[in-house]
Amino acid sequence: MTHEAVLQELQEMIRTLFDDPSLVIGEETRAADVEGWDSLEHINLINLIESRFKIRFEMKEALAFQNVGDMVRCVLSKTS
Repeated sequence: MTHEAVLQELQEMIRTLFDDPSLVIGEETRAADVEGWDSLEHINLINLIESRFKIRFEMKEALAFQNVGDMVRCVLSKTS
């Protein structure tokens, strides 16, 4: 899977989770940029990503994500 494909998948997950089909998600997008993205929704997003890509994040990885780009890179490292 390519970097762009993972980013596109994450955008769709975030749009669905936050019920906003107009959201445009980029690598620099942070939780603070998305209305309603709090710690609980972060955990829900992590669970969605793990299910979709059939991977598991370590707790320290999930807590260290600063933006969507960090998530993309971590997914790619676990699926390569």
